[in-house]
Amino acid sequence: MDFDDDAPPELVDTTANDVDEEITVKVPITIVTEFGDSLDIEKSLTVNKGGEQVEEWLEVGNGCICCSVKDTGVNAIESLMSKKGAFDYILLETTGLADPGNLAPLFWVDDGLGSTIYLDGIVTLVDAKNILRSLDDPNGVVEGHDDHGHGPVMTTAHVQISHADVIVINKADMVTEVELNQAKERIQSINGLAKIHVTERSVVPQLEGFLLDLHAYDQFNESDANAKGHSHLDPTISTVTIPVGRLGPGQLDTVDRWLRSVLWDSKLPEDEKEGDFEIHRSKGRLVFANGEVKMLQGVREVFEINDGPLGDETPKEGKIILIGRNVADVGFEDSFKKALS
Repeated sequence: MDFDDDAPPELVDTTANDVDEEITVKVPITIVTEFGDSLDIEKSLTVNKGGEQVEEWLEVGNGCICCSVKDTGVNAIESLMSKKGAFDYILLETTGLADPGNLAPLFWVDDGLGSTIYLDGIVTLVDAKNILRSLDDPNGVVEGHDDHGHGPVMTTAHVQISHADVIVINKADMVTEVELNQAKERIQSINGLAKIHVTERSVVPQLEGFLLDLHAYDQFNESDANAKGHSHLDPTISTVTIPVGRLGPGQLDTVDRWLRSVLWDSKLPEDEKEGDFEIHRSKGRLVFANGEVKMLQGVREVFEINDGPLGDETPKEGKIILIGRNVADVGFEDSFKKALS
C-alpha cells in the first residue's frame, strides 16, 4: 500500500500473493480480510489458493474474527478447510490497522480441543521510508489501549511492531543507509525479540524460516536470550529482560502466580493498585536445579509454560523477556526476586 505525503502512513499491508507464487512444496491458503466493526453474522473473505481467488463466507459469530470468542475464528477456518480440502499453511492477511494482540489469542488453542491449527508467528511489514513518521504521528493513536491520561502516544505502528515475531523492513532502496539504520534501531528498541529482515519489493532470500515455519511459540533460542531493548530511543514501548537463576522445587507455582499478576492484572504482586504498564508479548526460559527446562510464551494476558526441548546441554540460567508499554522503570526484576525469596 502506497501513501500520500500529506499524512503520516500506517504500516504497509503484506503482499501475501507473492508468497503463494513462490511456494512449491507446501499447499498454502491465503485469507485476506479487512477486519472491522461489521455486525454481519457472516464475514466475506477473499481466499487465494493456487493463484485462484474466490470469495468465501465464514460464520464468525459477531462478524469480526479478531474480536470473536477465541475458538470461533478457529472453528470458522477449520470449516473452510473441510470444504476446500487440507492446507499445509494458512496466511491470514489483515488490514493495516489490525491489532495483532486481538488476533493471536484466537489461535492459542488448547491441545485438548484437538485442533490442527496453531499460531506459528506474527509477521509485520513496515515501510522503511515512512515508519518513523508513523511511530511519531500524534493522530495515529491506536484504539482500545488506555493511555492513563499521560505518556507518549502509542500508535498502531507501535502495537504491530511490539507483537511481531518477524519484522520485514521493505523499500530499503528508497532510503539512505543512515535512514535505514535509524529505522532498524527504533524498531529494535520497541521489540528486541523480533527477527528483522531488510528487503526491496518484499523479496526475501527464502520463505521457510523467514516468513513461514517460524515456530515462534515453541522455542527459545540464544538470540532470544540476548534480546535487549533501548527505551531511550522510543519511550512508548520497549523490551525488558529479567534474569532468572536456577529454580528450586515448588517455585514454578510462584513464577506462575507472579506472571498472572503482571499479565492478567497489570500490577506487581506486592502493589495494591493496578500499574500503568501494558504487556504485549512475553517469552522466557526457566531452568530448574534438577536440569529441567521450561518455556514461557505469551501474548497479552494469554500465556503458557510448557516443557522445553531436550538439548545436549542444560542452560545455566533462565530469563524472562517482556515487551510492552511503560515497562522501562517498573521494577520487574526486583519484584520477581522478591516473589521467589
